[in-house]
Amino acid sequence: MQNKKVTFIDWGLLDYQEAWDKQEEIFAKVLAEKHDNRINNTNNPTDNFLIFTEHPHVYTLGKSGHLEYLLLDEEGLKEKEATFYKINRGGDITYHGPGQIVGYPILDLDNFFTDIHLYLRTLEEAIILTLADYGIQAGRYPGYTGVWLDPDNDKARKICAMGVRASRWVTMHGFAFNVNADLAYFGNIVPCGIDDKDVTSMERELGHKVDVEEVKIKLKNHLAELFKMELN
Repeated sequence: MQNKKVTFIDWGLLDYQEAWDKQEEIFAKVLAEKHDNRINNTNNPTDNFLIFTEHPHVYTLGKSGHLEYLLLDEEGLKEKEATFYKINRGGDITYHGPGQIVGYPILDLDNFFTDIHLYLRTLEEAIILTLADYGIQAGRYPGYTGVWLDPDNDKARKICAMGVRASRWVTMHGFAFNVNADLAYFGNIVPCGIDDKDVTSMERELGHKVDVEEVKIKLKNHLAELFKMELN
């Protein structure tokens, strides 16, 4: 039985390690529900979650990433008041910080559609639609995940990075959407392993800070519509 109900949680500003631990706990719970269904030959609904958060300055490196793309040593990290973690998502190195909406959908895709490619494209589409609400035209850059501005010319710049993990069609990790993020922190890495493209934010593109809470509402609504979720 497909369960389209999704519990929305906003963790606010939360330490990366604490958020990762909480994600893993929820992820394991949903996997256990699926395991119990298989073992007991039942079809009980599995839970789904959509989590928004912000993190203090932190760099994370995906399991297939390159450590050399972190351009700071331990002293440099301390100077920037940033932390660093190697984590179990896909993708290379990225930055999280205040003014950025980090989204962690923990969804059982058996409740929606079992297609990771479509899952990533749907997350991207929600960001693209949210940006359009503010008059920012965005799209996709061929061969890369995430959301880009001017993806078809040499001014291509990334506004949202993505990296996910999935097991038995249950997802975790997600996206990092630059709303009012301090873009100077991207100068300390080769973002997502791409050294010839810029990174941008809504604040930079619009020339003023944006109401993050308002963006969250618009983004949440677009995700709900695209995935046909029943958010609560």
